[in-house]
Amino acid sequence: MINRGDFFGGLTAAVVALPLALAFGVASGAGAAAGLYGAIAVGFFAALFGGTPSQVSGPTGPMTVVMAAVITNAISTNPDQGLAIAFTTVSLAGLLQIAAGKLRLGRYLVMVPFPVVSGFMSGIGVIIILLQLAPLVGVGGEANPLRALLMLPYVLTSAQWDAALLGIGTLGLLFIWPKRFHVLPAPLVALIAFACISLGSPFDAVARIGEIPRGLPDLVLPHLSIDLLPTVIGSAFLLAALGSIDSLLTSLVADNLTRTQHDSDKELVGQGIGNFVAGLIGGLPGAGATMRTLVNVRLGGRSPKSGMLHSVVLAVLMLGAAPLAEAIPLAVLAGILLKTGFDIIDWSFLKRVTRIPLFSSSLMLVVFSITVFVDLITAVAIGVFVANLETLYRLSEAHLQTMKIGRSKQEIPDLTDQESEALDALEGRVLIYQLNGFMSYGLSRGIARHFSQFSDHDVLIVDFTSVDHLDLSAGLTLMEMIEDAVRADHSVLLVGVQPRIEREMHAAGIYEQIPETDRFAVRSQAITEAANRLSDKPSAPQDFGSAV
Repeated sequence: MINRGDFFGGLTAAVVALPLALAFGVASGAGAAAGLYGAIAVGFFAALFGGTPSQVSGPTGPMTVVMAAVITNAISTNPDQGLAIAFTTVSLAGLLQIAAGKLRLGRYLVMVPFPVVSGFMSGIGVIIILLQLAPLVGVGGEANPLRALLMLPYVLTSAQWDAALLGIGTLGLLFIWPKRFHVLPAPLVALIAFACISLGSPFDAVARIGEIPRGLPDLVLPHLSIDLLPTVIGSAFLLAALGSIDSLLTSLVADNLTRTQHDSDKELVGQGIGNFVAGLIGGLPGAGATMRTLVNVRLGGRSPKSGMLHSVVLAVLMLGAAPLAEAIPLAVLAGILLKTGFDIIDWSFLKRVTRIPLFSSSLMLVVFSITVFVDLITAVAIGVFVANLETLYRLSEAHLQTMKIGRSKQEIPDLTDQESEALDALEGRVLIYQLNGFMSYGLSRGIARHFSQFSDHDVLIVDFTSVDHLDLSAGLTLMEMIEDAVRADHSVLLVGVQPRIEREMHAAGIYEQIPETDRFAVRSQAITEAANRLSDKPSAPQDFGSAV
């Protein structure tokens, strides 16, 4: 049995989803039916197998934009089988999501930096707006946002007043619809109202959705050729990544509203199954839909039954109301999509762009610009790459501050009293470099810079006691430092090298520079050895650190 909250939540979510599914289907180039098929398949299976009980899934603005590009590329390459190739890409994306869930990658997919997500989503919103401006006024649109932008003068001079009245009227109603009437979804009200208005004169000539297939969808057999494989795989990865991130972010929203905790990996599996099935029946790919999820939760939807009911209601509406949907003007759908694009833009981030750190704001604007004018995949790749480099730099700098280098207890606080007294007696002729933690490639330049600040010593003690890992780049930097010391006729002693990093020490060539007699288990032994060697050696300080 389904409870009252799940019933009304699922029913209302379906009402909200109907106009959006139709609009997304038309915008993608696959047709209105594809939007409905995607909403039904993804919504049902993501709810049944997913890990967020109250989430409602279906085609979204970002997924539609990517899918439109996939369809355009596929048809341009293979006009006869273009749609089949595009839907094969959707199914492949679903399989990738299932694999990601089984490999327990859900926790990592939400770690994309917020400026990257913000720039990408805002870029998607602007793309939707640019692509729908022409259909809004009854003019044939472009699939490329840059060409759509350049086409604006022509659009303004060629606008069809009858379509423009319907489209602008729809858009205006969506913006002014009172929030207190949230029980009646504004997109549905606008769709019904302006579709009815368009049935009378003088709107007879406006472009409409046209024929929608009746009955159950046909099976779309996978179609893939070797020459298209790299393109299809790349597009599938983008759909899978975008759908996963979009879904998991919506899951976090649902968690906050319901005070629950979703299962990220299970959610990926559910979304993957939904998209896999959607591709087989010619449906758009989908993801967790924030607005539909909010509607469901606010009306009491708390279990997967609400999401499944939403899909069942859409299926019933499609089977019974397809003839009515065929008369919906494209300008009305364009108005609904324009409002969707406007809502996708991250206005809250843009309002704070002058108050947040320069790097974050610059990264957001770069990702935004690349998303709109270059390529979606490139935007995400560059954004994540640059953000990770910045994060690595900051973590490395923080790590360097934990590494100690010096000749006394003031510089190396964990020296014992005996070690401190021994070093003081050596009058600064012994330098200790205390390493720790995960020694990665990000530390390489910092190690060289750190060490070059010190000079005037005869013995270098490198303390590895607290080192957990040594990668090759950091190891090679240390080897160069040691080689410079050896060439300057200075003694180099190693302390506390753990068995787990000995392989890396050999790979970097450090052990070839340091004989076994100069390797010690504890620091006190190395200090004693340094004192013995210096007892018969006159002070002859040389600056070997500056050569690094």
